[in-house]
Amino acid sequence: MLWAVVGAVVASAAWAGGVFFLGRGDSADLRGYSTPSNLCTGADYSSFKDEYPNDDSSPLHNSLKSNALDESYCSMSLKKTTSSYGDAYLTMQMDLHKKTDPAAEFTALWKNYRKSHSGYDVEIVKGIGDEAYLVSNDTTSGTTSGSIYATLAVRDGWMTYTMQFTEYRTTYNSDTSPPDLSEVRDWLKSDTKSTLEQTRD
Repeated sequence: MLWAVVGAVVASAAWAGGVFFLGRGDSADLRGYSTPSNLCTGADYSSFKDEYPNDDSSPLHNSLKSNALDESYCSMSLKKTTSSYGDAYLTMQMDLHKKTDPAAEFTALWKNYRKSHSGYDVEIVKGIGDEAYLVSNDTTSGTTSGSIYATLAVRDGWMTYTMQFTEYRTTYNSDTSPPDLSEVRDWLKSDTKSTLEQTRD
C-alpha cells in the first residue's frame, strides 16, 4: 500500500511538473514588442518621403488590445503633389499573437504566395526577424496602366508585421513616373527595420 501511495504521489508530481513545463514552453514569445496606439505615427515610412513629400491629412488608423491579440493598423495615401488624390498607398499592420504561435500559418501564407497569386515574385529576406518575405508585382511595363505592388511580411517570435505599398497607374497620374520596383523593395526593408526597432523595448 505504501508503495502505491508513493507511486501515485510521484506520478502526480511528474504530471504537474510536465504541465507546468509545457505551459512555460507555450508562453507567448513577444520579443519585447508593443503595438503603438497609432501606427501612422508609430511606424517609420521616411524612405518614401523624397518620392512622395506630401502627407496624408487624414490617414486611417485603429488598434486593438486583448488577452489573445494586440493589433495596430495604419492606411495612408502617398502624394507627389498637393492634389487631394493619392498617387500611391501604404498600409502597415503589427500583430502580437498572445495565445497562438503564428509561425506555421505565416510561413504557409507568405513563402507560398506565388502558388495562389500568379505573376508575383517572392524574395526571402535575411536579417529581419526570424523570417521575412518580400512579395512584389509590377504590371506597368512603361505604360499608363497597371500597378506596382510590394509587401514585406516579417515574423519575429509571435509578432508579425506587414508593410504594403501599392501604386495604380491611371489617367490621373499618367504624366508622372512610378518609382522603380527595386527602390520600393529597398524602402520597405529600411523602414520595416526601423519600425521594428522603434516598437521594441
